[in-house]
Amino acid sequence: MLAEPSRWAAGCIVEHSMVEQSSTPAGSLGGAAGGARGGARLRVALLLVGVAALVGIGAGAAAALLSHRSSPSSALLSGPAATWPAGSKIAPDFSLRDQDGQPVSLSALRGRPVIVTFIDPLCRDFCPLEAKVLNKVVDTLPQGQRPAIVAVSVNRWANARRFLLQDVTKWRLVPEWRWAVGSPAALGSVWKKYAIGVQATSKTIAGVTVHQISHTEAAYLVDASGHQRALFMWPFDASDVERTLASLHE
Repeated sequence: MLAEPSRWAAGCIVEHSMVEQSSTPAGSLGGAAGGARGGARLRVALLLVGVAALVGIGAGAAAALLSHRSSPSSALLSGPAATWPAGSKIAPDFSLRDQDGQPVSLSALRGRPVIVTFIDPLCRDFCPLEAKVLNKVVDTLPQGQRPAIVAVSVNRWANARRFLLQDVTKWRLVPEWRWAVGSPAALGSVWKKYAIGVQATSKTIAGVTVHQISHTEAAYLVDASGHQRALFMWPFDASDVERTLASLHE
């Protein structure tokens, strides 16, 4: 069992002036702008440092593990990155608002499993892929066993309702998915409680303000009694989450 997650694992770039952001996939050094190349290097560096901190190995070994993990047939690092015994660690509660302006909190969801994840609503690289995996987790389970999904925003410039509803449609989010947004201070408190690293840098180019967001790409599984049971670091498979959910009923 690992005690705490890495503070950095993945990132995405958002351009505040546009509904559709421009982004460079992690690991890619391409792109016309030097800023995009620098952002890609930053995300790779954060990913290596994060994995190394999480599993207690050097950055070189982390790079080897990540390379191995990229193979679909690899079992290395499959399953959760960290687990907790039943009843050992209460998941930190919070009170935010969902895409309909309604209160959302873990305490209100007691009695059913919850997946708490941390997503940039304007991301167009990793976050939609994670959303697709979580959608699959929900779709493959019987109605009575489906977890709630609470997606805490990591981008304070992306929390307008139009962006959240855009993702509901574009990402084909399941009904169990609820966004969780709030003031920068309220979101920052939740990030800190869950050891989620968020780095935002802003610059103005020709009168347009561009915000670059790098953040931990992680999802916590919380059981029906409100205790943390597992942590999944991106990339992970739906089957990994499904197996862990099933183990809660054993």
